[in-house]
Amino acid sequence: MTHDEIEKAIIRIFADQFEIENPGLNDNLRDVYEFDSIDAIELLREIEILLGVQLTREEKKAAMEIRTVNQIVDYVVRLDRKIE
Repeated sequence: MTHDEIEKAIIRIFADQFEIENPGLNDNLRDVYEFDSIDAIELLREIEILLGVQLTREEKKAAMEIRTVNQIVDYVVRLDRKIE
């Protein structure tokens, strides 16, 4: 998947799963959208579905410091390249 495809998929996940339409790419998700740890776990599951893989404990742990949509997109791009 390309960077743009991943970005669109992540934005679609936010709209479909979290009812957050067009989140700011650099907004702090916790501060602006009250995105909490339960939401983060749900997002990781959606990322697993998107990529068709099960994330390792280490990969999930690395995601816990992510705060923005841009950081999520970069994280998924790295995972996608690792899978290929």
